[in-house]
Amino acid sequence: MLQSLRIRNLALLEEVSLDFEAGFTAVTGETGAGKSILLGALSLLAGERADKTVIRQGAAACEVEAALFFAEPKALDVALAELELPACEDGLMILKRSLARDKAPKITVNGSLATLAALQRIGELWVDFHGPSEPRRLLKDSCQLELLDLFGRAGEALADYGKTYQAWRELRAEREQIWGETKLSADQIRFLENQLARLDALELTDEAVETLEREFTRMSRSQELIGLTQTLANGLAGDEGVLGRVAGLLREARTLEALDPASQALADRLAATTVELNELSAEFSELGSQLQFDPEQAEQLTERMNTWLELKRKHGGDLSAVIAARDEMRRRLEVQGDLEGTLARLEKQIAEAEGAARKNAALLRTVRVKAAKELAKVAAKGIAQLGFKKADFQVRIVPLAEPGVTGDCGCEFLFSPNVGEAPLPLSRVASSGELARVMLALKTVLADLDGVPLLVFDEVDANVGGEIGRVVGEKMAEIAASHQVLCVTHLPQVAAQATCHLVVTKDQSKDRAVVSIAPIQANWKARVSELARMLGDSKAKSALAHAEELLGKA
Repeated sequence: MLQSLRIRNLALLEEVSLDFEAGFTAVTGETGAGKSILLGALSLLAGERADKTVIRQGAAACEVEAALFFAEPKALDVALAELELPACEDGLMILKRSLARDKAPKITVNGSLATLAALQRIGELWVDFHGPSEPRRLLKDSCQLELLDLFGRAGEALADYGKTYQAWRELRAEREQIWGETKLSADQIRFLENQLARLDALELTDEAVETLEREFTRMSRSQELIGLTQTLANGLAGDEGVLGRVAGLLREARTLEALDPASQALADRLAATTVELNELSAEFSELGSQLQFDPEQAEQLTERMNTWLELKRKHGGDLSAVIAARDEMRRRLEVQGDLEGTLARLEKQIAEAEGAARKNAALLRTVRVKAAKELAKVAAKGIAQLGFKKADFQVRIVPLAEPGVTGDCGCEFLFSPNVGEAPLPLSRVASSGELARVMLALKTVLADLDGVPLLVFDEVDANVGGEIGRVVGEKMAEIAASHQVLCVTHLPQVAAQATCHLVVTKDQSKDRAVVSIAPIQANWKARVSELARMLGDSKAKSALAHAEELLGKA
């Protein structure tokens, strides 16, 4: 739910900080007072596109920030992880968006920079707008089908279908891939066989490749290496090497030992050093002899190294890519060897998978047909309560030419507000007031199933009044039992049903118009006065009495 909202320099609003409660919040005010600013702030945080004209005149930037709490943030955290954004801490998500006149816009989610697309994706999980300017989710075919499946508890049937459909699609994709590679020409086959033979001639393991590269380096620099080993061997045991000088030092040490037996240990250590130096000289000489490559061996090593470098460059730059290329060549040649048999077996598997998918699609369609009738009946009853006594509401199941991800059928919500008129798709309903009330009726029915926590209604009471207005307010309160509801309303019958009440006012007494938003639910007198104003006269005794009556009944 929305816990708090801070708005700064948005349109005519300089700054306001608001705290929100669960349940139903009504937003009221004179026409033109600036109620749309509050909805605009929420739209910005939901990822709505905006230009710099929304910045308050004279201000360098506008800023909107909200804190939202989720009792079960698992689904939200999954989306945040996919967007590479920080997870919620203790269920709390912080959204912030700023627009500056001379800087790039800035968006942060839980303190990390985010894109507008990410904000839009997150917005779908926490807020749903309904009104003339933003008839969002319920107008999408995909959303209507999703809500029908939720109403019909079709989750298990949809999951079963999804598994079989995915298996069918993967098999068809494999067939397409094989068809795209079939009937290789003789030249193509020879080319693949030649390439595969070159790859098979190399031992494609980390150890073997490392050995090859090391041996090639030794061979290519063998003359330099041989020269170094000879220099080291001669420096140790040559005519003027270290050993000659150490031998003279050893004789002196033995003379010292004869005069002072206590120095024997030192003389012995020097003798051991002489032995070690002799062995080092011999090993350097041996290493030099090993570096002697005969021409045939050098040619073979060079050829293998050139082959490895060519294949590595051609197939991706590392060992795993070369191995993958080799395996793919081998698979293509194997497929060519039994192409007809492979395709026949695959066609059989495809037919079996298609049969399973179509069977599950039929089961899913049966669930949807039943749910469509029930949903239409329940929704029509709710719509009638909202003033459409002769309206017609239907949920039509629409067959698809081919089964898709969601089955072999879709659905369409149809509505006619007047008797004798054919129902049309919900997206083609002309009146925004009618559309808003249809949505309200559907939301009442589906409230427990829709996971979006915050529902925002704008002008839901358009073209209604009196008794219908009271019903609209009751519907709002009913939905608010399972959602947080924010409603901009002009009807006192609706506002009186709210547990929280925000009043938007515009002050034009000074040089510049200023909009303010303030909660009044804790002030009985202020709330009665606002309802009386909505009834026609905040000073009239009859209006005040009627306002008190509305609040008392609520």
